[in-house]
Amino acid sequence: MSSIFSKIIAGEIPAYKVAENDDFIAFLDISPLQKGHVLVVPKVEVDYIFDLDSENYTGLMNFAKEIAFKIKKVIDCDRIGMTVIGLEVPHAHIHLIPIRQEKDMNFSNPKLQLSAEEMADIALVIRKA
Repeated sequence: MSSIFSKIIAGEIPAYKVAENDDFIAFLDISPLQKGHVLVVPKVEVDYIFDLDSENYTGLMNFAKEIAFKIKKVIDCDRIGMTVIGLEVPHAHIHLIPIRQEKDMNFSNPKLQLSAEEMADIALVIRKA
């Protein structure tokens, strides 16, 4: 069965894309902890990040680094935090979260409720960075 991320990759489900190449995609988290919270996903459907082959693993990290620089350029924050949890969707992915302090990355915090317009605007400024 395809993961929700595979459906986004296939274009079956819409997403606020910020970057994409042949192997990876980055899009806004629809339940963000902070404005500019991005998910970075390999296009190959592998559940556990450490089960990715070395080429996809290092490629994913390099792609995430490029996206982190773009986010930092356009979202007011001190750093871009990175986390991999891997339990919520059975498809390897990285969370990139603009932060000012550690508690900004606490997944127990209430999620932001952003309008579709706000999400589209955020995706656009990151894409243009």
